Amino acid sequence: MSVETLVRDVGELVSLPEVAVRINQMVDDPNVSANDIGKLIGQDPALTIRILRIANSPFYGFSSKIDTVSRAVAMLGSKQIRDLVLATSVAKAFDGLPNELVSMEHFWYHSLYCALLAQHLAAECDKPVQADVVFVAGLLHDIGDLVLFSKVPEQSYEALMYAVEGPEGVEIFDAEREIIGFDHAQVGAALARQWQLPEVLQECIAFHHEPAGARNFPVENAIVHIANSIAYLAEIDSSNLDDAPRIEALAWELTGLNTNVIPGVIEAAKSEIAEMQQVFFTERAG
Repeated sequence: MSVETLVRDVGELVSLPEVAVRINQMVDDPNVSANDIGKLIGQDPALTIRILRIANSPFYGFSSKIDTVSRAVAMLGSKQIRDLVLATSVAKAFDGLPNELVSMEHFWYHSLYCALLAQHLAAECDKPVQADVVFVAGLLHDIGDLVLFSKVPEQSYEALMYAVEGPEGVEIFDAEREIIGFDHAQVGAALARQWQLPEVLQECIAFHHEPAGARNFPVENAIVHIANSIAYLAEIDSSNLDDAPRIEALAWELTGLNTNVIPGVIEAAKSEIAEMQQVFFTERAG
């Protein structure tokens, strides 16, 4: 089975809601106003609640309460709202996808840690990076895993075991390529293309294990690459980089960061993870 066939098959089970698709198209239309986008989001009560919850969360830290979607669009900008709509819509779209290899709670816990760490790394980076963009990229970086776990569970399990028990230095994406023929990053990127997600998200999903592959958004991708690795440290309360997937030297070079930032960004993410789980996933858990 090819990546394209796999993604096409899963597309029959998982799709973005129409409102997310339309907003994604509207953002690039110069004739569409912030008020137009706000009105469209307002037609979906559940999405309205999620966006207002996020806009009023510590993620943005506005001093006054944002009580309408139109005001949220005006304050955050249409592209940021688009990215948040896509992020929450992608997360919700996978709710019904069968998967026996990992709990959805743990999957999104790791993804949210990666997102928060990417946001804090962006703040420490001396390069111009939009923190909200890498946050969304971090949240969605592993969506290809959910496709593999659902469509080829036996091969996915074999790849997981090979990464754990195989030769030293074998990363999960190496194992997936060996066992399945392609990896979760390639699958996630193909799905992101099918859904016409912004190019920066496509690239960060495609190359979050291999920063050398990113051509158009190398710094954003490098930040997600670093965040993905240290998210594992945050989850197991470790500061030993040997406990996490390898961080490529190129990622540190591209971002201008070094390992000294790790303790601080982990502590910052740890202080936020519980509240941000409530913000993003309370409705889904309920």
